[in-house]
Amino acid sequence: MNLNFPISDKKLSNPKYQRIVDAAIKVFSKKGFYNSKVSDVAKVAEVADGTIYLYFKNKDDLLISIFEHSMDYFLGHAREELSKLTCPVEKLKKFILMHLRLVQKNQNLATVLQLELRSSHKFMKEYRAEKFMEYLQVVEDVIKEGQEQNLFKTNFNDHIASRAIFGAIDEMALEWLLMKNKRYDIEEAAEQLISLIYDGIKNND
Repeated sequence: MNLNFPISDKKLSNPKYQRIVDAAIKVFSKKGFYNSKVSDVAKVAEVADGTIYLYFKNKDDLLISIFEHSMDYFLGHAREELSKLTCPVEKLKKFILMHLRLVQKNQNLATVLQLELRSSHKFMKEYRAEKFMEYLQVVEDVIKEGQEQNLFKTNFNDHIASRAIFGAIDEMALEWLLMKNKRYDIEEAAEQLISLIYDGIKNND
């Protein structure tokens, strides 16, 4: 999937399906989702146009599939890594670093998810982003754990906080992707973001 991700999904173990997904990431990141055609993806994947419709209903369905597979991988990997830690502060740091490192390592994919996903009317208006809600729940669980250990403040809404943290990570990833000349590396961005978030939610009592 052009992600350096382990393949566990049965569909992704199909070489032809894999080629289509990889091709879609390349095409959407280069031409933009709106300007891309299914035939463009088929050409890069070296399959007939009709072959794509054996696996996907349309271009939007292909884009959403990329999102879902990417989120499945990230969430599974994040949960595994966080389970190795006991301190909520370290868990929050790890989660933010993992998200931003993934952006750095997979810039074509990140461009599709950060920019082009928003071009899909189906995704923005109709799709129930359950994977995104799972993402927020991971953050919310870490916050609750920190509150229970008296490490984080308790006078704020956990759900709002998780969305705010995602918003900050998302904006930092987007800004880094759009920079032509990288004025700072993603590690520096992660460290400063972690510091700002922690300073805002840590319990000073």
